[in-house]
Amino acid sequence: MKKEFQIVVLAKQVPDTKNVGKDAMNADGTINRAALPAIFNPDDMKALEMALMCRDMIKKENIDVKVTVITMGPPRASEIVREALYRGADNGMVISDKRFAGSDTLATSYALAMAIKKLGHYDIVFTGRQAIDGDTAQVGPQTAEKLGVPQITYADEIIAAATDKIRLKRVLQHGTEVVETQLPALVTVHGNAHDCRSRHAHLVIKRKNTEIPMWTADDINPDFERLGLKGSPTKVKNIENVVLTKKESITINSDDEGIKGLIEDLTASHIF
Repeated sequence: MKKEFQIVVLAKQVPDTKNVGKDAMNADGTINRAALPAIFNPDDMKALEMALMCRDMIKKENIDVKVTVITMGPPRASEIVREALYRGADNGMVISDKRFAGSDTLATSYALAMAIKKLGHYDIVFTGRQAIDGDTAQVGPQTAEKLGVPQITYADEIIAAATDKIRLKRVLQHGTEVVETQLPALVTVHGNAHDCRSRHAHLVIKRKNTEIPMWTADDINPDFERLGLKGSPTKVKNIENVVLTKKESITINSDDEGIKGLIEDLTASHIF
């Protein structure tokens, strides 16, 4: 009889930060997601690929392996769950409730941890290093802490996986290192990891009408004081779209006098 191995991928539908407009922020300091184009968070897409690669490794041991994608967001976040199904994920769900609105990383990680516990069993959790709408890289580690499991951060290559442990290469400031941990564990995946495989045509046909389960806050049995704005000590004051523009240009001669003049000007401007 085959054993069951459960891989969870935490993914996020994020606003396309290349198209931030004047309506990007609500009056209460939260992001107006309805006003922005939405995409699959790039690092989470890399995490999905690492999860699928992990599944392929574990299956060689004649184990029944499932990849489940969980996302928190509005109902339209089901789009990225379906995208994951098209690329090979087995199932997924959205946790969606107005009581999640305004969540910072602390409240988000709490809700995600409660959703993972609701599954009843998991062996490994993959998620992207960070989301492009916040760039904090905090949700993954905070979720691991709330689950009480070891974590490997900044992973960019999966080397080996078994039912009781995983070995990965992770990125450091001045190089890389190979680390191994017992399972269950949580892994955050670096943007340098393998790109996610393309959609499978037969999966698009098969899964395009798949109903994506929606869980509300009541379904994950949380402490409601730890959700949404109530559970979020971080407050966003303002969002700006910074565009660098060229105001003027100066042409210098490529001789000693031209270079000397440039250095003097930079020094006078306190750039040097």
